[in-house]
Amino acid sequence: MKTLLRALGFGLAGLAQAASIAAPWNGQPQWWLQLLSLAALVWQLDALRPIGDGAGERRPWRTAGLWGWLFATAWLCGTFWWLFISLHTYGGLAAPLAALAVFALAAALALYYALACAVYVAFAPPSPLRAAAFFASLWTIAELLRGSWFTGFPWGAGGYAHVEGPLAVYAPWVGVYGIGAIAAGIATLVPLAFRHARGRAFAWPVGLALVLFCVPALIDLARGARTDDASRSGGRLGVALLQGNIPQDEKFVPGGGVATALQWYGEQLRNADASLVITPETALPLLPAQMPPDYLNAIAARYASGRQAAIVGLPLGDGRNYSNSVLGFRPGAGDLYRYDKHHLVPFGEFIPGLFRWFTDMMNIPLGDFASGGLAQAPFVWQGQRIAPNICYEDLFGDEIGANFRSADTSPTMLLNISNIAWFGDSIAIDQHLAISRMRALEFQRPMVRATNTGATVVIDHRGRVTHELPRLTRGVLEAEVEGRTGRTPFAVWVSRFGLWPLWGLALAVVAATVLLQRRTLRRNVS
Repeated sequence: MKTLLRALGFGLAGLAQAASIAAPWNGQPQWWLQLLSLAALVWQLDALRPIGDGAGERRPWRTAGLWGWLFATAWLCGTFWWLFISLHTYGGLAAPLAALAVFALAAALALYYALACAVYVAFAPPSPLRAAAFFASLWTIAELLRGSWFTGFPWGAGGYAHVEGPLAVYAPWVGVYGIGAIAAGIATLVPLAFRHARGRAFAWPVGLALVLFCVPALIDLARGARTDDASRSGGRLGVALLQGNIPQDEKFVPGGGVATALQWYGEQLRNADASLVITPETALPLLPAQMPPDYLNAIAARYASGRQAAIVGLPLGDGRNYSNSVLGFRPGAGDLYRYDKHHLVPFGEFIPGLFRWFTDMMNIPLGDFASGGLAQAPFVWQGQRIAPNICYEDLFGDEIGANFRSADTSPTMLLNISNIAWFGDSIAIDQHLAISRMRALEFQRPMVRATNTGATVVIDHRGRVTHELPRLTRGVLEAEVEGRTGRTPFAVWVSRFGLWPLWGLALAVVAATVLLQRRTLRRNVS
């Protein structure tokens, strides 16, 4: 019974971690819940350590790995459960198999965190300060592994819960993974101090946690308008963001969603007054050769002169090679602008080796795409350099950061075009919005989002939503967007080195801690 209750506790703590990214009750991030959830995990893991209540257990690291896996599996299932909708409702996969696929993905990714918990219990030093640095480093390595191996799927990383709150001020310096590491350190310091420290030894870890938590926010408040020193105003641009709200089960149906999309988007592109008109991902769900004669030529002619431009999402291909792309139309351009999606979705846009049998069971069209290059040229219009990303590409801040290698050519605006209709009216919409807001904070750039069903919004360079279209409605969002120039510290180092500085620091802390603890154990034995 005790084991069952403990397992239930770890599962509930993991679900709380999932809810912290975007709460089911209002869709907003809950930074306090993320810290509380992780602190609950650390408190239970600490009870297994040789210096804690579980000193008598022979191999506590195995139990720690199991509990860590349970926590992470519940967290990840609670985060991206909506994959079931795309697999079953729209992909045609039987419900039990779809549920099993989501669980299997979560369970596999949870192994990173299981390993982190096992190593923590096996080698954590007695000092709360050193133990907090050790756990934060292990947790960061697990997050980085999830975000990079096998194309990476870092959806729901803990740092996204802090797109609002005191730790958001760290975003332009260390990015979402750095925020996640700081949060993990804070979540470890306090419970360890309460359990092990006394007197002055108690004050140090708690005081450090309060400094990490409060001082940046106080500095941010004191500096006021100067918080944006890393970026400067780069002029304004009027945009019109189109949200077609084409149901996913109709989107690729000839005479149904296809006809509706061609008609509605064609009308909006023809009649819009904004300086830049933007459609969602695959707003035109046909290859150019499959469209009515002169359909694209009519759009090109519409924007061949005057003071307006358009960015249109559509698939491109020649019958053998396909890409998920956008075309840019603007006056005076000899050739159309083109951006091809770089980071493709496994099973949705390309099929990993040995998995063709799995995708044959589903009914998702356009399953194999070619990948575009990293750091493709921006769409330049009216003094703004607009860097597109498609679907969940804004989940990979290091790849977006590759566009910031030069201050003179860095984007002044970020643009995400998406179609989350694959996941229905679910929390995926709110989670994706939090991801885009974090990218805006990291680079101090506005993020403009044009989606099929939501969230179609304008996010300013401070990560705040300034304009929003009601979800699951058909409409046009018009807004003035302020571009920004200059580079944040995060943009500077991630554009040069990627995420390797975080890898290196975390691995160095882990390696040093393990070596010191092994030496200590040898001395104690001898």
